[in-house]
Amino acid sequence: QVQLVESGGGLVQPGGSLRLSCAASGIVFSIYDMGWYRQAPGKQRELVAAITSGGSTNYGDSVKGRFTISRDNAKNTVYLQMNNLKVEDTAVYYCNADRVTGPVEYIHWGQGTQVTVSS
Repeated sequence: QVQLVESGGGLVQPGGSLRLSCAASGIVFSIYDMGWYRQAPGKQRELVAAITSGGSTNYGDSVKGRFTISRDNAKNTVYLQMNNLKVEDTAVYYCNADRVTGPVEYIHWGQGTQVTVSS
């Protein structure tokens, strides 16, 4: 059974930092591309950051220069370091694991963790 378990969310003041973690089980973590998405109330889910199995990274425009995604294959964990947080970063953050092999795509989601940025 595949499980992606996020942690590290919470309430933080504008300008503060948080580090999200996503621990994966039930998959061969190292061969999956991993990502963080977020969804704010009334908005569509959007990509925050992604890291390929080879370590290449990609960021949403709104978080470039503030957020950093990384992975530790030995711990089956992907991280999202979030610095200089803004009120508009408030959302539920979801971990995603994605792998394409031939015509088949395997996609898994975590349950989400709430991040609230407020003074």
